[in-house]
Amino acid sequence: MKTKKWQKITCFAAVTGLLFMTTYSTAEACTTVLAGKKATSDGSTMVARNEDMGTAWTKRFVVREADTNDSHFVSKGNGFTIELPKEQLKYTATPEWDVSEGLYEEAGINSQNVGMSATESTTTKDSVLAFDPLEEEGIAEDAMLTVVLPYIESAKEGVERLGKIIEEKGSAESNGVIFSDHDEIWYMETLTGHHWAAVRVPDDKYAVIANTISIQDFDWNDTENYLSSKNLKEFIEENDLADTSKMISIRDIFADTEEDAEYNTPRVWYGQQMLTKSDKKISDTDFALFEKADEPISTQKIANILGSHYEGTAYDPFKEEETDQTAAQAGFWAQLTKNFKQEKKELVHYRPISVPNTMESHILQIRNDVPEAISGIHWLALGVPDTSNYIPFYSSITETPKEYQIGNDQPDDESAYWTYRKTNALAVPYYNEFKTKDILPLQQKVWEHMIDSVKTIDNEAEQISEKTPEKLAPYLNKETNELAHDSLKEYKKLNSNLIKKMTEKTTIEHNEDL
Repeated sequence: MKTKKWQKITCFAAVTGLLFMTTYSTAEACTTVLAGKKATSDGSTMVARNEDMGTAWTKRFVVREADTNDSHFVSKGNGFTIELPKEQLKYTATPEWDVSEGLYEEAGINSQNVGMSATESTTTKDSVLAFDPLEEEGIAEDAMLTVVLPYIESAKEGVERLGKIIEEKGSAESNGVIFSDHDEIWYMETLTGHHWAAVRVPDDKYAVIANTISIQDFDWNDTENYLSSKNLKEFIEENDLADTSKMISIRDIFADTEEDAEYNTPRVWYGQQMLTKSDKKISDTDFALFEKADEPISTQKIANILGSHYEGTAYDPFKEEETDQTAAQAGFWAQLTKNFKQEKKELVHYRPISVPNTMESHILQIRNDVPEAISGIHWLALGVPDTSNYIPFYSSITETPKEYQIGNDQPDDESAYWTYRKTNALAVPYYNEFKTKDILPLQQKVWEHMIDSVKTIDNEAEQISEKTPEKLAPYLNKETNELAHDSLKEYKKLNSNLIKKMTEKTTIEHNEDL
């Protein structure tokens, strides 16, 4: 993530945040975490991603109702156009506040309990793109969810629909795209102007993906677990890219790995370390795409990864040599910005997972232990996940809280985005103290409230769906609205308290005898 004016931005950019009092190395990119149904603690599939682009750029959360289309779609970003199917399913989405360059709806769950997250920006080798260049007016991130999610009824169908669009219309970018349903997760990579590949996530494994083409062993003969553009094999053969008579590595053939060692694979290393202890080092680059976790994966564990910044290691930008490391040891969330270590007098930057320009973070959970009507939960944390909280929005809702439908690029006192963004801005100057003493306890309190509330809502919603299904959506609207407001109320109180504590730290040197 993310393309503006259709120029991929993958290098480091200096960002000075509101009240941050320092400069951080960060960039426009995302981090993805996937967990198969046998890898999770409750048997659900989980698809999660941080959307990174701007430090003051409101994301909104909406429900797109089922509709009948009578016109074609045209992207405001690059002019990509497509004729849409007549019937559109209902779905949740997180669009931009300013859609002048495209919707960028990013993530959602439709009424068939199919989830989609798009995109994880990647980079293809220029030498490969020379054979099949990206299409300037091909499909791109801004339009992808909008023209795919409302028209699919399974994760695999999502791959097939997007794949067909790329083959016919072309792709404007190299991206990773994720589809999920109650049974499967498919990870798809757009590789060139008209070629793509996809792999089914093993049920008992997880993946941490960070802005690099990541599909490795690809089996042409296993069509149950691998899919690709119809002429991908011929494309590779004709251009002498690899020997296709045996299993190939999509990553080895297509990935531009120039920035991986400092920018991408360190994030994979840390995310995997949080779930699977190993002897791997941050400087390693040979990470397997899929791994088995030491323990079942919960939504909270995924939230911990998405909010992390190398806590408990020498690479944590907030590390203090002789101070209490309770927050790091708790490993609950995390902020992040500039990671570094001194090596041969050169400053080596390791880009963390949670960054100041994370605009929203989502976990799309499709559950198997509840009725289908309440299976999907779109967990959403606005702002930086290290200091924010994930709110569980059932995908069967028909409306979102008004605070999630407002806000722009100017701070305000009403929108959900700016409430959580302010917490992060206030935290950074005194991060270790504020995170440990004020923010972390509140995060844990709110998180426990959300988990307990989901259990309560599930029990009531199951009864409603069986006896009076027409009342289910209004009930879920009411309950999720209350949960969102409970958290916002707590965070507004927290922000006031942090401002007060900051004023108390303001010191002025003067001669007290005068």
